[in-house]
Amino acid sequence: MIVNIDFNSDEALYIQLRNQIIIGIATDAIREGDVLPSVRSLADTIGINMHTVNKAYAVLKQEGFVKLDRRKGAVVAVDLDKMQALEELMSELQVLLAKAVCKNISRSEIHDLIDTIMDQFGCPDGEAD
Repeated sequence: MIVNIDFNSDEALYIQLRNQIIIGIATDAIREGDVLPSVRSLADTIGINMHTVNKAYAVLKQEGFVKLDRRKGAVVAVDLDKMQALEELMSELQVLLAKAVCKNISRSEIHDLIDTIMDQFGCPDGEAD
């Protein structure tokens, strides 16, 4: 698993790690049932504190992307509760779209961005349904 952490970013390290794992799952670089590296191993590889990796894994568990197994560690297990996911997405998108409106980004520009991102995840029109 390749993880790129930006130590100069204002975004918390555990959030960067969480986001990269979610993108990895979305792009099939990380698959259902895959075991993520141990907290110690990933911390050593990236050069961050073990508590930071542990926090990222805990957030991923809370959000339904991984299950923690005492023997295996963090295992990718995507929670398929679509209604809850849609509610969370709506909440997060409201703020992002409000920022876009404040910056005069048009509806069509937003649609183009969404199409580009969904294409990166290999989700052509209608396939993600």
